[in-house]
Amino acid sequence: MEFLLKKVEEHLKREKPDEKALGFGKYFADHMFVMQYDQGQGWHDATIKGYDNFSLDPAAMVLHYGQAIFEGMKAYRGKNDNIYLFRPQDNLRRMNVSAERMCMPTIDVDDIFEALKQLIQLDAAWVPSTQGATLYIRPTMVATEAGLGVRPAEQYLFFMINSPVGAYYAEGFNPVKIYVTDKYVRAVAGGVGHVKTAGNYAASIMAAVEAQQKGYTQVLWLDAVERKYIEEVGTSNIFFLIGDELITPPLTGSILPGITRDSVMRLTKDWGYQVVERPISIDEVLEANESGALPEIFATGTAAVISPVGELNYKGRICTINHGKTGDLSQKLFDEIQAIQYGFREDRYDWVVSV
Repeated sequence: MEFLLKKVEEHLKREKPDEKALGFGKYFADHMFVMQYDQGQGWHDATIKGYDNFSLDPAAMVLHYGQAIFEGMKAYRGKNDNIYLFRPQDNLRRMNVSAERMCMPTIDVDDIFEALKQLIQLDAAWVPSTQGATLYIRPTMVATEAGLGVRPAEQYLFFMINSPVGAYYAEGFNPVKIYVTDKYVRAVAGGVGHVKTAGNYAASIMAAVEAQQKGYTQVLWLDAVERKYIEEVGTSNIFFLIGDELITPPLTGSILPGITRDSVMRLTKDWGYQVVERPISIDEVLEANESGALPEIFATGTAAVISPVGELNYKGRICTINHGKTGDLSQKLFDEIQAIQYGFREDRYDWVVSV
């Protein structure tokens, strides 16, 4: 795919923020990638240009019927000041799964991967050097056709923007407190819970707000039918170390198949852990903790990588995990994945790409 390159002039570049006070998703790099889609023509007018606003018709179908999907990945400034990407093609392939489910056009993974590398090279100065800080990459696709009929749109916009970020949670790598909700549900098998579409996240906001008002960092979702089987944390997949098994809920169509989730499963299997994908109820988790058989719970995701869980609150019942401390496996996984992502550890899985 050929695309137009319009570099931002030096005097128009944005002021870079303090790397020690980045927060998450508050600042944006100088350049973006955009391309348009029209039915019958396909993708066209691919361009890397300065970060700028879009103009949308008030009847743009994304605003009315929610055809919006996205991905999230990171660029890391690591060994020898090189910049690395972690499993970027897997993210782009997953975006195509989302596109197909939402009746949107797919992208050419190889073409977009090449565009992504050039975009990162152009904005290389925005990849933080501070430990723990990264450049978050957000590929997004939205329906732009003006129309009020309920049907798949015939015009779309695909874009990629970059944001230098710090730790996703204020706690950093310290254990987080999770509120278990049986009042709200996130998704149901047969729906769109397994894809990264904007509506999933909109539906989760109320529960997240209520959890934060109670002093909790995130929400743990239960299944939509019986409201007892664990699905995922608000922005992450979740794992339970019970006895000699590392258990995570199965991919049955209502939770996102996380890239970090898959990485954790492959690593722990190679380390000799018995990794099991099966339904697990909140009652089983609480009972295992009471009996001393549950040394660790941790969540996994691109934004935070590994998030140890120090406390669960279910119907007012407080469940402290591992005395509120980070477990050995959580720490080992965090250290291993970070070392691979930053180029300091041998990449036996061919996960890392140098930009």
